[in-house]
Amino acid sequence: MKQRRRSILVVSVVLALLVLIGLLIRCQLLPGDRFLAADSDARNLSPGRSIDTVPMLILQVQKCSKLYTAEYRVHKIVTHDDALRLKGQLMSKQFNLKVPLADRKIAIPMDAKIKAYIDFSEFSEQNIERSGNQITIILPDPQVVMTSSKIDQQNVKQYVGLTRAHFSDEELASYQQQGREAILQSIPDMGIEETARANAAKVLVPMLTQLGYEEQNITIAFRKDLDFRHKYQGLIRFED
Repeated sequence: MKQRRRSILVVSVVLALLVLIGLLIRCQLLPGDRFLAADSDARNLSPGRSIDTVPMLILQVQKCSKLYTAEYRVHKIVTHDDALRLKGQLMSKQFNLKVPLADRKIAIPMDAKIKAYIDFSEFSEQNIERSGNQITIILPDPQVVMTSSKIDQQNVKQYVGLTRAHFSDEELASYQQQGREAILQSIPDMGIEETARANAAKVLVPMLTQLGYEEQNITIAFRKDLDFRHKYQGLIRFED
């Protein structure tokens, strides 16, 4: 009888220990499971996403405002030959004679400074093309401005015949204007478009690489239908 009671007691103690162990496991391990589950949910709710860098890029580019990309110093000699001629008709014959000692000639050396710039103040998403890892920046049209022009007065050469008056200030101003227009006409042959693109790239490419783009995936270009050689007049002006 005593041995039976002892066996029952032993079984009860064992059962009590098993229950206690079960409670301890539930209290200690289940929170860990909940933590792992919560961590897994957090990972599922926060998958890796690529950041849209376009707004940041637009903001940085707009800060450039006017980006001067090229500067040219041009030297030109403006010449004018003003010979006085006598024209008429005598006995049904036409004549065109050069009046002796009535020639006027002048050579005016001019120096002009020309700058090219790109205005990024209106830069927007329309200037950006993306395809996978590739990005293309379409530059705004380059603007060209003649910032200064002056006559080298010390080296002006002129010849005035004995029967002619010297060149007036109005005439000299007119020749200077002709020289400025001739310089502007020569701008398309200066390669200013490619120079502007290359120098703009030196500024924009580092911006793009800092935003995570690979340099080999970056293209800087003007719009495809920009015909700078034949339609540059609207891009050029004098600076007041």
